[in-house]
Amino acid sequence: MNVHEHQAKEILRRYGVAVPRGEVAATAEEAAAAFQRLAKERCVVKAQVLAGGRGKAGGIKVADSPDAARRCADEILRTPLVTRQTGRAGRMARRVLVEECVQISRELYLGMTLDRSAASPVVIASAEGGVEIEELAKTRPERILRERVDLPWGLQAFQARRLAVGLGLGGSLMPKAVNLMLALSRAFIENDCSLVEINPLALTAQGDVLALDAKMSFDDNALHRHADLAAVRDPDELTPQEAEAAKDDLSYIGLDGNIGCMVNGAGLAMATMDIIKLHGGAPANFLDVGGGASVEKVRHAFRLLLSDPRVQAVLVNIFGGIMKCDVIAQGILDAVKGEAVRVPLVVRLEGTNVDAGRRLLAASGLNITPATSMSDAAAKVVAAARA
Repeated sequence: MNVHEHQAKEILRRYGVAVPRGEVAATAEEAAAAFQRLAKERCVVKAQVLAGGRGKAGGIKVADSPDAARRCADEILRTPLVTRQTGRAGRMARRVLVEECVQISRELYLGMTLDRSAASPVVIASAEGGVEIEELAKTRPERILRERVDLPWGLQAFQARRLAVGLGLGGSLMPKAVNLMLALSRAFIENDCSLVEINPLALTAQGDVLALDAKMSFDDNALHRHADLAAVRDPDELTPQEAEAAKDDLSYIGLDGNIGCMVNGAGLAMATMDIIKLHGGAPANFLDVGGGASVEKVRHAFRLLLSDPRVQAVLVNIFGGIMKCDVIAQGILDAVKGEAVRVPLVVRLEGTNVDAGRRLLAASGLNITPATSMSDAAAKVVAAARA
């Protein structure tokens, strides 16, 4: 689960991370009023959407008066924000964050995420803030500092000091930077985060260390321990399909393609999307029904795929282990009979009870195309979508 910048900053502020003063506004008039309360000369008006690259896309604007803040907010709230993370359609901002401007002397990068190869969290820092850390890791990896974090202890003071030295933060900046890093580590661990990112982390002309931007992602599987976090999820940031999937406890992510995918297991789902791309197609979604789905859950998943108007063909790719192929087949038949299916359907089944599952599909008399392998399934569904 992701939260907006203003929500992430509020969480970090509670842990002692310094952030600029700011207010959230849902209308242009509210933004103008916020400017009057916050600013002496200038404020920054920032679109609140769950996507990076807002500045380059026109989602961050500087205002020097209440009227300017009103105009900036009005433009942001009326215009879809299109970045590399939003897709071509973009996303509408329903709120803006109006923040006081600060005098920046340096921009740094600070983040904490999970290092799966080391099976532990890691703090990442760089003296080059305000840039995309993924690109920096490719082009100049030596510019990135790392400190592995042992659980449950979290980042230690000596590690934070080592990072501060690597960033060139000495004198009065050292204790401020160390305290901020330790606070970030506590926030990450105590909230079951998968990512906390401050980019840029600003050194101001007044000698402060401020989080100018903040992103936080939380482990969905741990939200039962954090009712307060689950309550702030923004339903407006979900597509209708994603909102419906959340109700049915399905792992669903919408994409830009036209081939609907229903798969059991995240690894197989990723491989299925890859092989569709290899055959020249484009997946419309990631959908993992899990290892122990019932007939009812399969029916809901199928209905979810068909509710996407972009879907022109559907591929069901199931490897039966805990999930039995005859259960999947019955769920497919129930869904097809209960829905007005107007798109081609390709089904590949392997594993537990596969013969029984294939017999059910063959005896149904429905327009279902069987496939014998992943490559065969991908070729058939891509051809069906084109036709």
